[in-house]
Amino acid sequence: MRKYLREIEVSGLILLIIGIVCSFVWGAQFGMWPCGIGLLLLLVIFLYKAFHWKEYERENKQYIMIILLTIAILLFQMITRR
Repeated sequence: MRKYLREIEVSGLILLIIGIVCSFVWGAQFGMWPCGIGLLLLLVIFLYKAFHWKEYERENKQYIMIILLTIAILLFQMITRR
């Protein structure tokens, strides 16, 4: 698992960016799916690194901020597009 962490992380971040752009351009319904999958990938990485907190402490704090920021952007998009 450790050797695939970087690839999963980059895939999750790319899907988050695609989802956010899609939600701005076409609406929250189109951006929800790539963002959701990206968040799930980042959640897998975060959970793995959470069990090894001492080794990945700085990166875990960054993931928490990224996940919270993405959720806030999507919620804002869903509320304003009604």
